[in-house]
Amino acid sequence: MSDDTQSTSAKSRPPRQPRKGVTSTGVRKAASKSTRSRSREFALQALYQHIVGGNDATSIDMFTRDLAGFHKCDTAHYDALLHGCIETAADLDALIAPKLDRRMEELSPIEHACMWIGVYEFLHCPDVPWRVVLNESIELAKEFGGTDGHKYVNGVLHALAPTLRPTEVAADKGQNGAGKPEQATKAEPAADQPAQDSQA
Repeated sequence: MSDDTQSTSAKSRPPRQPRKGVTSTGVRKAASKSTRSRSREFALQALYQHIVGGNDATSIDMFTRDLAGFHKCDTAHYDALLHGCIETAADLDALIAPKLDRRMEELSPIEHACMWIGVYEFLHCPDVPWRVVLNESIELAKEFGGTDGHKYVNGVLHALAPTLRPTEVAADKGQNGAGKPEQATKAEPAADQPAQDSQA
């Protein structure tokens, strides 16, 4: 094979991804997502419909279950997120509102739904580590939200974590040795994979 042929074939190949299972924008590829990650995505889409259209949980649920790929998600976790967030929306908003630098009405519906999912999991899903809750919410905002929406979701949930998961956050402070937990800015894909944490 000549040098010209080798250089031509090298040019036609797509660039390599820097991290396995991640797209060029840093979002996890569908094949690398756990069933719980998928359930959060479907719950986010359903909660978006509730926030924007005011649709009731039953009609949203019926519509969402017909979407392509729904069978690949953890349906029990999806049910808990959808119905739990809608039923406790006022309580979730009461926790979120003090951490905002704007009015609740000014939040993007995607950011709002991501925060609901994160706060709900902090409160009601103790089997999911707080860092996984944080990272999964950030991933949702990255994939479905605006350009820097994930940073805002990160800031609000990170501010709530010490109150909602005090023991875990305190343990992290001790491990980091700096007296302050590190800000989660990117996903930790392995933390939510079936091999590592099938229940995340």
